[in-house]
Amino acid sequence: MKYSLLGEALSNIPFEERTEENGLPFWRSVRNPIVARNPIKGVARIYNSAVVPFGAGFAGVFRGDTLNGWPLLFVGFSKDGYSFDIREQPIRMEYENGAPYEMEYGYDPRAVKIGDTYYILWCDGLGGQPTIGLAETKDFKKFVFKGHPVLPYSRNGVMFPRKINGEYVLLTRPSDQGHTPYGDIYLSYSKDLEYWGKHRLVMKPQSSWERLKIGAGAVPIETSEGWLLLYHGVTQTCSGYVYSMGGALLDLDDPSRVLHRSKNYLLTPEKEYECVGFVPNVVFPCAALSDSATGRLALYYGCADTVFGMAFSTTDEILDYILGH
Repeated sequence: MKYSLLGEALSNIPFEERTEENGLPFWRSVRNPIVARNPIKGVARIYNSAVVPFGAGFAGVFRGDTLNGWPLLFVGFSKDGYSFDIREQPIRMEYENGAPYEMEYGYDPRAVKIGDTYYILWCDGLGGQPTIGLAETKDFKKFVFKGHPVLPYSRNGVMFPRKINGEYVLLTRPSDQGHTPYGDIYLSYSKDLEYWGKHRLVMKPQSSWERLKIGAGAVPIETSEGWLLLYHGVTQTCSGYVYSMGGALLDLDDPSRVLHRSKNYLLTPEKEYECVGFVPNVVFPCAALSDSATGRLALYYGCADTVFGMAFSTTDEILDYILGH
């Protein structure tokens, strides 16, 4: 490998060799969509969801849009990273004292393991307004609600997979209560996961394909060249919004500092399941698995707000593309 992944090895990472010559560093799974419509009883669509290694396989926190249109979070498990056994009952969270936490709604979750704890972030309601919710779990059975790191309005909460200079680091996209026609990526620091501050602007929209707004996607991946941030960007067309995926490298010690950023997207809606659906023309990254031994990456992403897909790449292909564009 030309570049190094600095995380752990993942020998059972799902991976397929390239079968798609699209000129981009990512290629899609031949098994897409890996979660189709009406996946479980009472849920019409699962998409924009998080997957992490867990035990001998994988666990996922899934956005499920119910038959009344309300989004909730569901948990699921997989042996191979493709086929998920998704539980029919939504996730129930509780406070530290065991009292139930009544989630207003839940969508677009991310999940990250730091130490022996998995942290779940999602878009939650606070007084009816969208912001970031934070919970922790060790077994994906008991979920303890930790609070709201930021005030409304905010979306796309993504934590780095380790502390940086002794502090947790959180990426967010401040927004408004509607379908925001703007948005930049910011970060915040915390020593205790309760009080967050030292807010910094990371990136603003740059290229035509992301000219409206951007938001953090998968948990940043530590490489020899910096933190690899896969994010979504949105542009306006005559027929509506188009969501694509971009890539950037952030400084390892100061992730508010952007070292390199691709002017081109890394993945964009092209397949029917990405272009046709509840919200057409959407590629929305939420999770990525990586194997430091081989440099392989498996990306999980939402497709047209309707189904769940997977794409693949390698560290060398992604970083060569970002540095070359």
